[in-house]
Amino acid sequence: MTGSRPLTGPQKAAAFMLALGEEHAAALFARMHEDEIRDLSAAMASLGTVPAAAIEELCREFGDNLGQAGALVGSYESTERLLLKTLPKERVAQIMEEIRGPAGRTMWDKLGNVNEAVLANYLKNEYPQTVAVVLTKVRSDHAARVLSLLPEGFAMEVVMRMLRMETVQKEALEGVERTLKAEFMSNLARSQRRDAHEMMAEIFNNLDRQAESRILAALEERNRESAERIRGLMFTFEDLQRVDGAGLQALLRAVEKDKLALALKGASEQLREMFMRNLTERAAKLLRDDIAALGPVRLRDVDEAQATIVLLAKDMAAQGQIQLQDGREEEMVP
Repeated sequence: MTGSRPLTGPQKAAAFMLALGEEHAAALFARMHEDEIRDLSAAMASLGTVPAAAIEELCREFGDNLGQAGALVGSYESTERLLLKTLPKERVAQIMEEIRGPAGRTMWDKLGNVNEAVLANYLKNEYPQTVAVVLTKVRSDHAARVLSLLPEGFAMEVVMRMLRMETVQKEALEGVERTLKAEFMSNLARSQRRDAHEMMAEIFNNLDRQAESRILAALEERNRESAERIRGLMFTFEDLQRVDGAGLQALLRAVEKDKLALALKGASEQLREMFMRNLTERAAKLLRDDIAALGPVRLRDVDEAQATIVLLAKDMAAQGQIQLQDGREEEMVP
């Protein structure tokens, strides 16, 4: 009988759920993650008999705590503190890593929100059978993008296993899920805790030129150091001058020609000539003709074209197709 000793945190939650009744408990279960449901269900199943007095005390404690709370603030920190009162430190760390990862109700929902290049980079080191299981559990459009980024021979191995795959055994699926949680999602969550200046630099990269200048100028008046740091981290269209010849040629093959002409219309002469030098003589002449034929263009259209090419360059860099330098000068030894 549970009443002879104090209830643990999970037991209190289990007793409270049972006291609420099936209808209310079902509504709460519907809002929980499968791990929470499993932990709470285990506590409920092993709860035993709880005396009425203990239930009354539990409800009173709940009401008192809620009444004293005033304004409630939910955050990662407050959640972590609460979990540490009831769960082992290792389990709390695992839960916090998961909830800081990409949004999603289940593990597979979360995986579907991971950038395909990041996911492909991880999966290419796994067994083809494991990758096949993963790709059958995420959305088909996401699976297609991941598959296209895997090495060709490896991708074919995965496809063959997907074609031969029958119903995946529950134990095997749970094994893959545990591995992904432990090795991939937790590392991904850690890697996503970026410096605030890096995050702001990315946001500024996506502003139009006028808004960028205005906000950066205002920030410079308030905090010159932060403004300079953000400027140093930003990657702009002019920074493509730091891409080597092979990388620039790869970018030129991937970019839409009308976007390139529009983007170069508003570029410096130095950057424009660098692009021309990496084209054949005929292609460079055609591009110059296209730029001249544009006539006057709106600055906003130029900014959008340049932003599109910068985003493409960043995607190609993430996939290892080109190298982007960060623009910080390396120290030279005399």
